[in-house]
Amino acid sequence: MTEYFTDGSASPNPGPGGFAVIKNGQAYLIGGEPSGAETTNIRMEGLAIMTALTDASGAECEIKTDSEFWIKVLTEWAVVWETNDWHKKGGIKNLDIVQPLYKLYKVSRAKLTWTRGHVGTELNELADQWANKARKLHVTQPKLVSKML
Repeated sequence: MTEYFTDGSASPNPGPGGFAVIKNGQAYLIGGEPSGAETTNIRMEGLAIMTALTDASGAECEIKTDSEFWIKVLTEWAVVWETNDWHKKGGIKNLDIVQPLYKLYKVSRAKLTWTRGHVGTELNELADQWANKARKLHVTQPKLVSKML
């Protein structure tokens, strides 16, 4: 089974952003806000998970993330939002990411696992480092890390 670690970065928040996907222990993909516009940490975390799900192509995998927010979106909240025709009181932020990400997640065989961030977990720290590199390099579309070395 493939193991992914994902992370996102925006600094300042909102500001320039980037994300990273670590696959089976190796830096694999980095990216950022597709439009190149200022973004948020939350958006970058979501795009990182979306990129991992896309890479998995429906195969069984585990995605480890320090974003409790996105785990709750995908496993709890989006279920209700979809039932309510994507409406909730106050609106749904980042709906342009939520809908396609939830669609990918529903047909995936992915297990989402929360890991505490910034406590020395090696692969979570690696994802954080590469997400910051992606932000500093102003990467927009996902790129293979191996092509950048």
